[in-house]
Amino acid sequence: MSDAPAHVHEFDWPDRVVIGTIGRPGARTFYLQVRAGSRLMSVALEKEQSAIMAEKIDEILDELMALDGNPHSVPDSTPVELVDNDPLEPVQERFRVGAIGLGWDPSTAQVVVEVHPLVEDEFDQLLQQESEAVLVRMPVGAARAFTRRTREVVDAGRPMCSDCGHPMDPDGHVCGLPEA
Repeated sequence: MSDAPAHVHEFDWPDRVVIGTIGRPGARTFYLQVRAGSRLMSVALEKEQSAIMAEKIDEILDELMALDGNPHSVPDSTPVELVDNDPLEPVQERFRVGAIGLGWDPSTAQVVVEVHPLVEDEFDQLLQQESEAVLVRMPVGAARAFTRRTREVVDAGRPMCSDCGHPMDPDGHVCGLPEA
């Protein structure tokens, strides 16, 4: 039996790839949304997955930019023409993300993002072989724009408590620090 997904939704030169949310801070659902022409795919993921993905993609881009002569023309900031502050398009959640893979394809000079569904139990593990995946390839400028927007979306949530570092709810916050 193969561990490869039965169906891979590939987006080689997407028109749009963004992280966005639905809901109020504290109750937001995060989505990775990608569109190429009329094909639109939305997968749910955790806030932490979004933040780490942006961080790791920036690390890949920074390493490539540091190569002698910056041969892939990696921008150090988001090109203004690639800024995307538009809301998510209508969301039809395909699956909740479990595993995320990131890489670099030197043959096309693109950052590669591969996401797989969350596996919750042994039965899901058995079905995983018949599962699906989403594979997105982004040029370096689009990848830089993706990370900028992702950081802004992640940071737009609930404010953090300066004492304990946990998010504060609008209805109040019980700090986890012990009293002195």
